[in-house]
Amino acid sequence: MSVAQPKVLLVEDEPAQREVLAYNLEAEGFDVARAENGDEALILVDEEAPDIILLDWMLPGVSGIEICRRLKSRRETRTVPIIMLSARSEEVDRVRGLETGADDYVVKPFSVVELMARVRAQLRRTRPATVGQRLEFDDIILDSETHKVSRSEKPLKLGPTEFRLLTTFMEKPGRVWSREQLLDRVWGRDIYVDTRTVDVHIGRLRKALCQHGGEDPVRTVRGAGYALG
Repeated sequence: MSVAQPKVLLVEDEPAQREVLAYNLEAEGFDVARAENGDEALILVDEEAPDIILLDWMLPGVSGIEICRRLKSRRETRTVPIIMLSARSEEVDRVRGLETGADDYVVKPFSVVELMARVRAQLRRTRPATVGQRLEFDDIILDSETHKVSRSEKPLKLGPTEFRLLTTFMEKPGRVWSREQLLDRVWGRDIYVDTRTVDVHIGRLRKALCQHGGEDPVRTVRGAGYALG
């Protein structure tokens, strides 16, 4: 009944650097999507719904700084943390990166150990369940460390898949998740599951959340997917 791995979008045009970073991220338990240019990165942001983005400043085509500006100006992606990676070490460049919306700025060459620590620090804010923190939404409490869920102080029985679905919803209340995004987050990108399976498990989650009464907190957004609240 483990929580889904945090997903990292790694945007780096230098192949050797990209593979070294991807290797270290995967060794730390992260699910890594790779992009080698700005246009590919913008496509993958929508397809992969990453939890955090490692973004090189100097990219062919659309620059990293422009990607950062676009993502931070969109409602759907403005809360996704971005760590800018750059060989530009001048204070003016660091300030420009942060003012564009980057959540952190790491100068190349950097320590991989330090970068991993910075990634985890950002995820503590946006994916608290991955570090064992308790999640709360209205009268629902989810303890990711003990894998217990309660509503109005009454324990709820949830299956493993329903637990992961609820964790995804509670980490980002109000966000609308498409069926494809939920499949990727809850089941994993390497497992083929029909999108109708999502509807089945959403139904089970709703039943579990209302087993002691109360209104259904899961909202169906016609043509888009599901959201909590």
